[in-house]
Amino acid sequence: MESVPFCSTCGESVGFATDGEEKEVFVACHGCNYPLCKACLEDEVREGRVSCLRCEQPYQNVVIEKTNKEDNDFDERAAIEDHASEVQKNRLHARSVSTFSATGSEILSESGNPIWKDRVQSWKEKKKPAKKQPKKAEIPIQQEFDEKELTEQFEPLSRIIPISKNKLTPYRTVIILRLIVLGLFFHYRVTNPVYSAYPLWLTSIICEIWFAVSWVLDQFPKWCPVNRETYLDRLAARYDDSQLAPVDFFVSTVDPLKEPPLITANTVLSILAADYPVEKISCYVSDDGAAMLTFESLAETAEFATRWVPFCKKYEVEPRAPEFYFSQKIDYLKDKVQPSFVKERRAMKRDYEEYKVRVNALVAKAQKTPEEGWIMPDGTTWPGNNSRDHPGMIQVFLGHSGAHDIEGNELPRLVYVSREKRPGYQHHKKAGAMNALVRVSAILTNAPYILNLDCDHYLNNSKAIREGMCFMMDPNVGRDVCYVQFPQRFDGIDRSDRYANRNIVFFDVNMKGLDGLQGPVYVGTGCMFNRQALYGYGPPSLPALPKSSFCKWCCCCCCCCSGPKEEKKSENEIYRESRREDLDAAIFNLHEINNYDEYDRSMLISKMSFEKTFGMSSVFIESTLMETGGVPESVNPSTLIKEAIHVISCGYEEKTEWGKEIGWIYGSVTEDILTGFKMHCRGWRSIYCMPVRPAFKGSAPINLSDRLHQVLRWALGSVEIFLSRHCPLWYGFGAGRLKWLQRLAYINTIVYPFTSLPLIAYCCLPAICLLTGKFIIPTLSNMASVYFLGLFLSIILTAVLELRWSGVGIEDLWRNEQFWVIGGVSAHLFAVFQGILKLIAGLDTNFTVTSKSADDGEYGELYVFKWTTVLIPPTTILVLNLVGVVAGFSDALNSGYEAWGPLFGKVFFSMWVILHLYPFLKGLMGRQNRTPTIVVLWSVLLASVFSLLWVKIDPFINATNESDSSQGCSSIDC
Repeated sequence: MESVPFCSTCGESVGFATDGEEKEVFVACHGCNYPLCKACLEDEVREGRVSCLRCEQPYQNVVIEKTNKEDNDFDERAAIEDHASEVQKNRLHARSVSTFSATGSEILSESGNPIWKDRVQSWKEKKKPAKKQPKKAEIPIQQEFDEKELTEQFEPLSRIIPISKNKLTPYRTVIILRLIVLGLFFHYRVTNPVYSAYPLWLTSIICEIWFAVSWVLDQFPKWCPVNRETYLDRLAARYDDSQLAPVDFFVSTVDPLKEPPLITANTVLSILAADYPVEKISCYVSDDGAAMLTFESLAETAEFATRWVPFCKKYEVEPRAPEFYFSQKIDYLKDKVQPSFVKERRAMKRDYEEYKVRVNALVAKAQKTPEEGWIMPDGTTWPGNNSRDHPGMIQVFLGHSGAHDIEGNELPRLVYVSREKRPGYQHHKKAGAMNALVRVSAILTNAPYILNLDCDHYLNNSKAIREGMCFMMDPNVGRDVCYVQFPQRFDGIDRSDRYANRNIVFFDVNMKGLDGLQGPVYVGTGCMFNRQALYGYGPPSLPALPKSSFCKWCCCCCCCCSGPKEEKKSENEIYRESRREDLDAAIFNLHEINNYDEYDRSMLISKMSFEKTFGMSSVFIESTLMETGGVPESVNPSTLIKEAIHVISCGYEEKTEWGKEIGWIYGSVTEDILTGFKMHCRGWRSIYCMPVRPAFKGSAPINLSDRLHQVLRWALGSVEIFLSRHCPLWYGFGAGRLKWLQRLAYINTIVYPFTSLPLIAYCCLPAICLLTGKFIIPTLSNMASVYFLGLFLSIILTAVLELRWSGVGIEDLWRNEQFWVIGGVSAHLFAVFQGILKLIAGLDTNFTVTSKSADDGEYGELYVFKWTTVLIPPTTILVLNLVGVVAGFSDALNSGYEAWGPLFGKVFFSMWVILHLYPFLKGLMGRQNRTPTIVVLWSVLLASVFSLLWVKIDPFINATNESDSSQGCSSIDC
């Protein structure tokens, strides 16, 4: 009989395999005879270990255990198979072992398990060392910090915050209901004509239909408004200062006597002190008037910047325009902990006041031009003495090789630019000046991004550049972004914002709505551009043109091509391609060039005729192909200034695509709208960035005449676009890259001046009705009353819900409505006629303004009155309605009580006109010795009404007449 080994796991005998006369020892592993009892083998298999612990060969006898999940009873079944071949191979005795069931063959414990199993399990738990829980490896703090940083580097730099559905769904529902009510209203108005006043009724119907169309164009682009949020901390985690993209700032000015040099200097100083690496910033100042005053004041500014910039960055002051920083009425010691701050601030304020005195002295000297012209300090004649005939001028004041600040640090580059002007050339005003800056900056610095500012818009938020970079440098967002538009905010506006100078409704409502579509429109300032978009290139996501398509760039391709003719295209395809060719003239995707070999690439570039597109400058052409910016390495630095002078010559743009397809687009005084529209047509999108602290702040005209003159210029630009080939009504359909709601928004920006015609007619209707006794609405039935009531309620609800999701105040909305009427009946009307005259006869009419009087004190400019012909139409409408109200009351008094009912309807519409024109009336009357205008207005109206009542009642005369008549009667009776 064989000796029975002990189990290596539990220490007990491994037992026998059978209970017969010839007992054989139980063997778990036939490869190495590792001693293991049957119970331990079952535990091993149950725990998933089916290989021998010593030789790692599979166990020859497999024990299978099945667990019943419902009653947790073990229904063990051991299946032992005899593999004779394997046993023979290992030279062991082979036996046929039958399958048996151990269930019920042994005494069970209270738990339902065999007693031997409970005993073995308890013994194993005592003998085995307690299992230690695996201890989590401690990660060093620095490693955790690094992993956190690594995670932040791949997070988005911005996110879209959609408007809550609780606010947006009711808003959209009311818009749809308003459309339905409008349909029912017009059905009633058209089917119920007023034959007694047919011309007035027909005029009102035409006006109301136009107003409805205008409302649709304005309302539906606000269908999907969004908010955005940026993460400056993630930008800092992903890109250090050396990795941030460079930015070229453009500041434009013309006449230093109208645009004070001190205001331009504050804008420049705020740019130089921005919270951004100094080697990444370049500031280009365009002096389109070639004034030596601008040049000398910029030289003074460069000298003062050596002290102002380090002060701003050391103490992190806001804003970084000294004039506005020192004039703040706040606690400037808040959050300041350095003891030296107060002393240095006082010293800096004194330095700034001395700097202001020097600049003011230059301004005083420039008031009278010497007969021999201006002479520079070195004795040479100033080249720009004739502002219409002078050479190009470039002066680099600060930069990498220029002056350093008082602490020895580098300062951002500051460049003065005055493009060449000669008689006989078309210079295209601001758009031409901006294109000259595009070329100069491409030669000298060639930053991939451009940020343009008006001379009176300073950097109010020193981190504004980083805010823009959260979109431009985000690989998931910035690839197809042509520009990031910031809202305009203004200083120095009166508290009530009488003439809606802040444009809150436009910047906080309309622009948010456009941001949910293809992006906001370009408004001329406070905008960060992708330089490649200005060059006319398409976005990277634009599909590459097929190889055969570049043949169209060769004008003689059809003549010299001797191959087989292509299949005849359908009429729709020919039309679509012609539209696309018109849209994409001299425009292509940079990435498509990489799809060709060297020969095809050279042919493509040759046929695209870069020189005919960008002009005769090899340095500039090479810079346009550098997507990430930077000056080409092949360029000799000593020749850059000479090349920069060449690209701003007045004849450089001749026979090129400048102003047609690339750069700022010519053809309108509002080149901003046109430039952004072309980019959106090419497939780009724009972003609206609204930081918590406004990025930029500027100044706005606050008196009535200047404000109307500004609105006139904007409206004239819209009319010019409407009458040009770039009209959104028909331009850009071939490419199909402009979204429909975005197109509606652009259509609205060019047709709104034409609303002045029906608006003037509609504002005159109430007065005409009061004077003639007619009315445009028949006697109302119950259903008609429901239509009118539903229309008024839908208008009110739309405004309320719009205020709810936008956060705009009701006063801002009311001021916007008032100035919409004021501008519509004045500036917009003149813009329409001026635009038509300019198109037909080439006449360019200018409306000159002359100052009448002014008051001093805070907001003194608000009360300046300057007479201009633009004021005639609204004044006429206002007087006409005032006279109509008086005449209406007079007629009602003479006609009896039955005339008072129709009178209230007419007076209601007339008062609607007067209330909308009330700010205009205040502007006309000025302060009137500080007597409120509303007192004067109501005094006149009430005096007129009570005078009429007195005449009608006339108690004294009537009593005398009655006594006389009674006496007459009595005498007759006698």
